[in-house]
Amino acid sequence: MREVREVVGRTMDEAWNSGFDIVAELFGENHVYHDPLMPDLPAGPAGVRFAVDMLVTAMPDGVLAIDEWVEEHESLVARWTWTGTNTGPLMGMAPTGRHATLRGTHIFHFRDDVIAETWASYDALGLLGQLGLVTLGIALGDPPPLDD
Repeated sequence: MREVREVVGRTMDEAWNSGFDIVAELFGENHVYHDPLMPDLPAGPAGVRFAVDMLVTAMPDGVLAIDEWVEEHESLVARWTWTGTNTGPLMGMAPTGRHATLRGTHIFHFRDDVIAETWASYDALGLLGQLGLVTLGIALGDPPPLDD
């Protein structure tokens, strides 16, 4: 049986940082990718390729680093940081040329030595704010009244 950390490490390094070649080997044919911004990803490696391609297209100089991981039996939680410059389109929005940092967590569930399911959680709103695509925060002045 493959080591869970080895598989996730290869996924993060070889898929996100170097391209798609490794995706078909590490993700099961029926892999399910749960992503709040992309709820209808295709099953299997195709869904992973789509998710990777979206971010890599938007930030081709991006680098993914694992900040922390916790392993439990056939599951692994990885807390990660992605940094890069937005020089390509992102979800239909024109590139801004701004550098940004995205932080998030992936939970990987394994079955038969491959990743069978992935749960993604990341700060998409913070990324869009850094890129200048949304305005974050409240207007300066008095705080809004509290309801009684």
